[in-house]
Amino acid sequence: MTRVRQSRRSFLSGAATGSLLLLGTRASGAVKGANDRVRIAVVGCNGRGQAHLKGWMGIPNVEIASIVDPDSNVLASSLAGLEKKRSGKALPVGVADFRHVLDDASIDAISIAAPNHWHSLMTIQAAQAGKHVYVEKPLSHDVAEGRVAVEAQKKYGVVIQHGTQKRSDAGIAGLHEALKSGKLPRLKVAHGYCCKFRDSIGMMPPAEPPANLDWNLWKGPAVIEQYHANLVHYNWHWFWETGNGDLNNQGTHQLDVARWAIDDDQTHPVRAMAIGGRFQWNDQGTTPNTMFGMAEYPNGQMVLFTVRNVNYNGYKRQVCNEYYLEDGSVITGDGQYKIRRPGSDTFEKLDLDPGKVTPGGNWLSFISAVRAHDPSMANGNVLDAHQGCVLGHLMNNSYRLGTKVPFSAKAATFGGHSDVAEHFEKMHAVMRDGVGIPEDGATYRLGPTLTFDPAAERHTGDHADAANALLKDRNNKGFEIPAVTEV
Repeated sequence: MTRVRQSRRSFLSGAATGSLLLLGTRASGAVKGANDRVRIAVVGCNGRGQAHLKGWMGIPNVEIASIVDPDSNVLASSLAGLEKKRSGKALPVGVADFRHVLDDASIDAISIAAPNHWHSLMTIQAAQAGKHVYVEKPLSHDVAEGRVAVEAQKKYGVVIQHGTQKRSDAGIAGLHEALKSGKLPRLKVAHGYCCKFRDSIGMMPPAEPPANLDWNLWKGPAVIEQYHANLVHYNWHWFWETGNGDLNNQGTHQLDVARWAIDDDQTHPVRAMAIGGRFQWNDQGTTPNTMFGMAEYPNGQMVLFTVRNVNYNGYKRQVCNEYYLEDGSVITGDGQYKIRRPGSDTFEKLDLDPGKVTPGGNWLSFISAVRAHDPSMANGNVLDAHQGCVLGHLMNNSYRLGTKVPFSAKAATFGGHSDVAEHFEKMHAVMRDGVGIPEDGATYRLGPTLTFDPAAERHTGDHADAANALLKDRNNKGFEIPAVTEV
């Protein structure tokens, strides 16, 4: 066992967990040469974390130096799995506390697959320690902490890449370049869909955390009144304290693609609203399983988003993007595209040149950026990540401030945008006719239209006080997100 000492930040809270503390000083973040070894710590080994382990193991001269998880059972099973696959390589060190890898100078990068409420704090602390960061989507659990992550990257100069794999797709990049260069008519509306099969999570009573789980470390920044088994290890997505619903879960990918298509000089929307509900399930979750959101940018371009997570016979899965152009054209596809021209009833193949991305997919592109110590090479850098996440946070916050209205195709006016109303009416028809939600007695939650100052990242106008209160979550003592001035 190595000697234990406190780090320069005293682990923020001074909370000892009995885990192995790796010694070392602050890492420089410099990895010289395309063939130099990159040593990574993977944080969060359940679910998506397994994809991280597989991804890094598939790249030559990349070593998984440490794995981190507050669940000792998950940690043990992950180490056992790596033992079978290591092919003579050293087995990673397993620890429960993420903060134990920050001062190990031999670790070059942190790969974050923890729950959403940890993403920003881990990213910020890793940047402060000189570590490059690959962070799962969404970068942030709220608007304010995402801005701090952006400022941390600026100050420390590390590579931060968002786990939005579509940023590595040259086909998508090519479409967006064509939309912005004038090769195609100008974009009017980008519409994303996250319509996956999901089922009720039921109800789990309050309970004591299991002995294998370090509950204090698992909840970290999130203020949670009581442990229950629906939080660990996946259904935390459906609670506001820890997740962001499917809009900023799976939907982060399609939201990011939609925002990527917006003109490059646009940062955040000036208006956003949402309508939806959690239909049929009568379960413990608090985030919507059905939502339609809209956001308008200063230049008039709009992003629409549809979430449908219910299930029924004939359910149509849609995890995709559509583009509506000012001349009336419609583009569909995912890397390879079809276009329906004005006046036509059919789609034709759209041939486009590939766009500019760092090659190698999401895993290798990150390693290439780390080896070059060049944050601009990241496919989905920290600013892209922040802007895409804010888009979702604003829609979610409108929903959270909403009030009940009758379940009707005319439940919202969308500021007089008749074309937007048509998109909502399509979702409503699915819920009414496919899911079977009755128009007599059922209700939507209709959120207010929130106005937003993109430069200040604050709400203005009606509902500003309530909306601004949702820009920053409360944090537990010892796990606080620092202010921008404190990074």
